[in-house]
Amino acid sequence: MENIAVIGAGLMGHGIAQVFAVNGHDVAIHDPFAEVLARVPERVRANLHSLGFDESYAERISLHSTLKAAVEKADIVFEAAPENLALKQDIFAQMSQATKAGCILASNTSVIPIGEIAAKAEDPSRILGTHWWNPPYLIPLVEVIQAPRTESVYVEKCIDLLKRVGKAAVHVKRDVPGFVGNRLQHALWREAISIVAAGICDAETVDLVVKNSFGMRLPVLGPLENADLVGLDLTLAIHDVILRHLEASPEPSSLLARYIGEQRLGMKTGRGFYEWTPEAAQGVRDRLTRHLRDAIQKGE
Repeated sequence: MENIAVIGAGLMGHGIAQVFAVNGHDVAIHDPFAEVLARVPERVRANLHSLGFDESYAERISLHSTLKAAVEKADIVFEAAPENLALKQDIFAQMSQATKAGCILASNTSVIPIGEIAAKAEDPSRILGTHWWNPPYLIPLVEVIQAPRTESVYVEKCIDLLKRVGKAAVHVKRDVPGFVGNRLQHALWREAISIVAAGICDAETVDLVVKNSFGMRLPVLGPLENADLVGLDLTLAIHDVILRHLEASPEPSSLLARYIGEQRLGMKTGRGFYEWTPEAAQGVRDRLTRHLRDAIQKGE
C-alpha cells in the first residue's frame, strides 16, 4: 500500500490526508505553521465523528515539522499550499530533490497551470495536478491534470490510486487554467454576477432560479447529456439567439471589485451579495455538509 504525504495542513490538506487514512494508508503531513499542523488530529477526528466513522483513523496521520521528513518515504505527495505560484514552484523544487525516484508529485491548485508550477523542478515528468474539491472527504471528484512534460504512467498510477480510495478521478488531457470544473463553475458565476450588476434581478433570485431549475437536474444529467436530451438542433437555435447577450468580459466584474473595496467579502465579513450573521453562515455550512453526506450515503 502506498505511503502518502501531504504538504499543507489547512482547509484542503487535512481533508486529503483524512481520505487516505480512512482507506488504510499511512499519511505524513507537513505545514510550516506549527499551530496549523498541531490542529490536524483534532480537525480530522471532528470530521470523522460527524460522519459516524471510527475516530482512530486519525492515528494513521503523522505530523512532521519539515518538508523533507514528510516526503522522504512517500510514493505520492499531494501539495495543498496557498494559491501562490512562486510558493508552489519553491515547494516542488524542494520535493523533486527530497523524494525518491518515481514518487509522484501532485498539486492541488484550483487554477494555476501545472507546467508553470513544475517550471523550477528537476524532474517535471512526475509532476501532475490533482484538483480536489472542498470538502475533499465528501466531494467525489478529483481532476488529474497532465502537463506537457508529465509522463502518462504517472497519470495512470495516480488515477488508479484515487479510484481505489473511492474518488471519481478524471483525466484532464490539456493543462489549461482552471482545468474543467472551475472553468465551468466560474463561467456560471461570471454570468450570475453580471445579471445582478445589470439590474436584471437580485442575488437571491439568481440563486433561487439555479436551485429550482437546471440545478436540480445536475446530479443526474450533465450539460452535454442535457444538450443531447433536448436535441442539438434546439441547442444551436437557442445559442444563435442568446450567446451574443451573455457576459464575455475577460476582466473580473466591476461590481465584484467594488464589493471587495467595501470589505464586502461574504460570510467572513458578514456581508457580500447577502447579509450574513454568524448563525446564518453556519446554517449554510451545516446544510451543505448534510446534503453532501446524504448524497454520498445514498450512492453507497
